Amino acid sequence: MDLSAPTRTVYSVSRLNRETRFLLQECFGSLWIEGEISNLSAPASGHLYFTLKDAEAQVRCALFRPQARSLRYKPRNGAQVLVKAQVGLYEPRGDFQLVVETIEAAGDGALLRAFEALKHQLAAEGLFDAAHKKPIPALPRGIGVVTSPTGAALRDVLTVLQRRFPAIPVIVFPTQVQGAEAQHAIAGALARADRLKLCDVLILARGGGALEDLWAFNEETVARAIHACATPIIAGIGHETDFTIADFVADHRAPTPSAAAEAASPDRADWLERFQRLEARLRRGGGIVLERRERTRAFLAARLARVHPEQRLRTQSQRLDALAARLQRALSRHLAQARHRLDRQTARLLRHDPTARLDHFAAAYPRLETRLATALRRILENRQQRCAAAAQRLGTLSPLATLARGYAIAYRPATGYLLRSAAEARPGEKLDLRLGEGVLEVRVEALREA
Repeated sequence: MDLSAPTRTVYSVSRLNRETRFLLQECFGSLWIEGEISNLSAPASGHLYFTLKDAEAQVRCALFRPQARSLRYKPRNGAQVLVKAQVGLYEPRGDFQLVVETIEAAGDGALLRAFEALKHQLAAEGLFDAAHKKPIPALPRGIGVVTSPTGAALRDVLTVLQRRFPAIPVIVFPTQVQGAEAQHAIAGALARADRLKLCDVLILARGGGALEDLWAFNEETVARAIHACATPIIAGIGHETDFTIADFVADHRAPTPSAAAEAASPDRADWLERFQRLEARLRRGGGIVLERRERTRAFLAARLARVHPEQRLRTQSQRLDALAARLQRALSRHLAQARHRLDRQTARLLRHDPTARLDHFAAAYPRLETRLATALRRILENRQQRCAAAAQRLGTLSPLATLARGYAIAYRPATGYLLRSAAEARPGEKLDLRLGEGVLEVRVEALREA
């Protein structure tokens, strides 16, 4: 046996297929794949099996029953579809296959994904928020219609507006509503209508059609043009089941162009009925007011007849004379009281006249001045005596007096330290010796005990 030979890794067929399946799932994950359905098989188990092919290749596909039940699209042979699938391997046979999760028609599927992506983007930016929705005027002065001038939607809108309230002027802003350039044409028509300020509300309308036909109203350009428009916009696009991005951004969504026209215009019959009710209320209210005013007029006329103005003038003249006399008496009484108070206050002021007190203080001033001078002189003499006695005691205790009796003080000139013992000095040290008069500079030659 050759021990140097390398160790072989031997796979079983099941292990190889299982690990290959794991690698395929990990490498590709979930994919969207487009192709044509063929060999469609629907056994009693509820699973669907088919082949997805294009011009150059094909691959087996399996759609299991739980996913097949939730499909909105019914697959058929020859249909061009988009499938979302996991790339895998059927281990028992080693067949490469796709495990399908969902199926969509190829054209509509891409458009629906684009629709959902733009819908989520604009919703995140707040273009659908109710806070941005402008109210639709109840009685607009003008209605604008943004649509194709040759479409059936325009005829439906004009018919409804003419029936409901023909007095409101209608302005048509023609635009292309289908095709690659339709989005820019619609956005331009909306901007022009908003800039002219001729209408209080705009109707954005188009008749029904396939998803591709309505796609211009799912473009971001149109959505942002609607959001930027200061004039309220009613969207009436397609049939009741059709929803576009324009419906979500518009201030009001109507299921059809005719419904949009009804939402934009008041009902003439309702307004006529309202006017009739208001007229009846006005007539009833006016009659009641006129009747009340007539009763008031009759009452005042009767009062005027009973009380002649000349009589009232004489009565008021007499009353005025009486009031003038009362006023005169009140003024006289008030002046007398004020004069009495003034006399009383004058007497009190005279009793408190400060002149006598000032004369008394002026007479006492020289005497007080003499007493103050005498007291100050005595205090000064006392302080001088106390100062002389303290000076005498200080002279007795002063070291200068001791020095004058022949004593001396030795100290170091640099620090001023006083020597109290000969042992504190060092031979050769310079000292200052203070006498009663003057200072001697000395040098220590030697130390002796006393």
